[in-house]
Amino acid sequence: MKDKVVLVTGANGGLGAHVTQAFLDAGATVIGTSRKIQQTDFSSPSFTALPAEISSREGAKSLADQVVARFGKLDVLAHTVGGFAGGQSIADTDDAAFQRMLDMNLNSVFHVLRATIPALRQTGNGRIIAIGSRQALEPASGVGAYSASKAAMVSLIRTVALENKDAGLTANVILPGTMDTPANRKSIPDADFSKWVQPSTVASLITWLAGDAGKDINGAVIPVYGSDV
Repeated sequence: MKDKVVLVTGANGGLGAHVTQAFLDAGATVIGTSRKIQQTDFSSPSFTALPAEISSREGAKSLADQVVARFGKLDVLAHTVGGFAGGQSIADTDDAAFQRMLDMNLNSVFHVLRATIPALRQTGNGRIIAIGSRQALEPASGVGAYSASKAAMVSLIRTVALENKDAGLTANVILPGTMDTPANRKSIPDADFSKWVQPSTVASLITWLAGDAGKDINGAVIPVYGSDV
């Protein structure tokens, strides 16, 4: 990944931190963004922290403009931002909870895609990799709003893949099962963690898709379920 400029959203999150470090280890120049990202979050001189709010069109565009202005291009977008809410049936889900899932899991990726696609197209071999969820394809009781938002995100990414293949830009989405993060361990303390997906595994897949070996993978929806299949 030498000479590649990579933007990682949610770069200091439970998965995002692993993705950011994997790209740094691969030799990329990495711009990490989140609401509270700090330069001290990663020690590499190839890392740049750019705090941003990508839940609006203006915030996402400002972020993309800063990246191109400072680094001259953008080769890879790794979108790891997302959120989870569950415990209610569709009949009991209120407007605010449903909208929150759309904002976190669909609208954020929509805004960042619109902002970054022009720059990604210019490289001739741009890459978009987004993180969805197993429940985008396999809905479960009590998580309807979450599942719907992730399913819509998958459709969005696959559409982007079709619309930009003429420019050599690929777009793929990874659907992990439950990942072994500190937040998930805290929320489900009695689970069998050995069945969960390791964030490092997902990070390795993302860097592979972003590299030359992944150039022929486009519009793919890739399940990563660990041993809990």
